[in-house]
Amino acid sequence: MDGEQVKGVSVEVIEADLGDREHTSAIVDLIDAYSQDPLADGAPLAADVRDRLASGLRDHPTTLVFLAYDGARPIGVAVCFFGYSTFAAAPLINIHDLYVVPDARGRGVSRALLDAVSDRAITDGCCKLTLEVLESNVRARFVYEAAGFAQATYLPEAGGALFMAKPLAPPDKRFDRTMQGTLT
Repeated sequence: MDGEQVKGVSVEVIEADLGDREHTSAIVDLIDAYSQDPLADGAPLAADVRDRLASGLRDHPTTLVFLAYDGARPIGVAVCFFGYSTFAAAPLINIHDLYVVPDARGRGVSRALLDAVSDRAITDGCCKLTLEVLESNVRARFVYEAAGFAQATYLPEAGGALFMAKPLAPPDKRFDRTMQGTLT
């Protein structure tokens, strides 16, 4: 998306080049800021996560990241991953993280990022965009609903879909059967 005025902020949204140090530095810094938000983890990223994040995103085969800039300043990020819908036999894009710095919120930056993701999804023949949001994050839900997102419902009588997760131990803490059932 070319630079445009969005509610008093000059916003340019670009697809990040994960081989570009400035882009990956902006991504890591924005995700670290997002992690510190009370509606996220409420704490900075661990040092080892900061160290691995850029290369992990670069090495993951379905990564797609957009950055929003106000001039030279990165003010927002959308970290996405391509997936596949078996029911539609078509690709989809999951928006895994969407973050805008606090002083740029309420100015349409999130919408500009969502529009860039949507444009890319259409270009790539995707059947849908997906994301997760906390029930209590009223502001984000408003932005997503205004952009056309709704709770996934496939058949009305079946009810809405829920996002669920099963945390797994890090590799160094996984169950090791050779150690008589102890964590390594």
